[in-house]
Amino acid sequence: MPKLNPDRLFPINHGARDLARALYDSVRDLPIVSPHGHTDPRWFAEDAAFPDPAQLFVTPDHYVFRMLFSQGVPLEALGVPRADGGVTECDGRKIWRLFAENYYLLRGTPSRMWLDHAFAEVFGIEAEFGPATADHFYDHIADCLPRPEFRPRALYERFGIEVIATTESALDDLRWHKMIGASGWKGRVVTTYRPDSVVDPEFPGFTDNLATLGEITGQDTMTWAGYLEAHRLRRSYFIDHGATASDHGHATARTENLTTAEAEALFDRVKTGGADAEDADAFRGQMLTEMARMSLDDGLVLQIHGGARRNHSPSMLAQFGRDKGFDIPGRIDFVGGLKPLLDAFGCDPRLSVIVFMLDETTQSRELAPLAGVYPALKLGPPWWFFDSAEGMRRFRENVTETAGFYNTVGFNDDTRAFCSIPARHDVARRVDSAYLATLVATGRLNEDEAYEVAQDLTYRLVKQAYRL
Repeated sequence: MPKLNPDRLFPINHGARDLARALYDSVRDLPIVSPHGHTDPRWFAEDAAFPDPAQLFVTPDHYVFRMLFSQGVPLEALGVPRADGGVTECDGRKIWRLFAENYYLLRGTPSRMWLDHAFAEVFGIEAEFGPATADHFYDHIADCLPRPEFRPRALYERFGIEVIATTESALDDLRWHKMIGASGWKGRVVTTYRPDSVVDPEFPGFTDNLATLGEITGQDTMTWAGYLEAHRLRRSYFIDHGATASDHGHATARTENLTTAEAEALFDRVKTGGADAEDADAFRGQMLTEMARMSLDDGLVLQIHGGARRNHSPSMLAQFGRDKGFDIPGRIDFVGGLKPLLDAFGCDPRLSVIVFMLDETTQSRELAPLAGVYPALKLGPPWWFFDSAEGMRRFRENVTETAGFYNTVGFNDDTRAFCSIPARHDVARRVDSAYLATLVATGRLNEDEAYEVAQDLTYRLVKQAYRL
């Protein structure tokens, strides 16, 4: 492909562009801190070679396969595993050729920028990717993957990663994190406590999951007190394996702060799996407040990824399972939803709640004003459908004038696609440099301040927010 434009994402105005370039140069080589993501800890535990280019770039990346599926390419043909046991394509080269034939569908998307960056910077391929070059790309990448310098740990070090967080279920035994810890490798891979399977009454197998939680912790999870104690024990276990944060993926931002008697009664209604939608939503909301209360004791940062209408297609959920690209943003009320939690703990600076948004209209109207006054609340970076150059720029424009820079938490990549991590962080650094240069050019920020803020947005804020 053509050489990557060194001034990509910088302002058109030459003066601002020169400053953006200088700001970017001051942060481009800072270590990557990746405090929230979904890479597989097994990669770093076993340090085995990635199987083939298709399994590295196509089958695990819902950004890629959802776009191709929208144009009629079956997920089976892209090697995406079926939850129902149906047959899927296993030939990596066939998958790769199909991917190349449809690569044009990604034009103008962040996925295209991330992939182009990975092809050029990680694998050193200077050709244009498409049907005519598909085999060349496949052969080159396949030749690289068995080499020691392309194993997961070597790439971790080459990418300049200082720490990376994975995300595991509350029921996970963390075996891969144990293996990493026992290996003597110096890379820092920490876990994140994700309790959705045991706090969401609408999660498949919720009642069975409660029983498993009880078995793991030795607590009676059919009682409210035992259930809460089981969470405390699991959180402690995760902290012992490096966790500094919990993560909660809820459809809304609803929180509750019920009395003990009310919470017990609600738990009794949901624990057997017979809860209606209102009780289920109320219970999720109560558990966000309970998790905040626990965070005051154990220090875990509370992340709320709200607003995703998950598994929008029931047929695709049945065929392929969760997390296959059918999660769609929806409108969400943060002002009303977060109020019970903020009433209880929002003014306590010991608590750190990081909120991620998928409804951009809430950024300036709701979230920036909330984060701009409550000490416990911080704004996570643009997430998922908005973790793009334009989404990042709009985020800065929407929230900075009210929340400032220091009520945000830098950048995180939130990805399963390992080779896209340096590309995603590079985009964030370029966008922030461009925004800061614009502020300087329009007389809203001093140049020396811009250099300091660039360092903060790239490195300092994320370490501070996630207690890393």
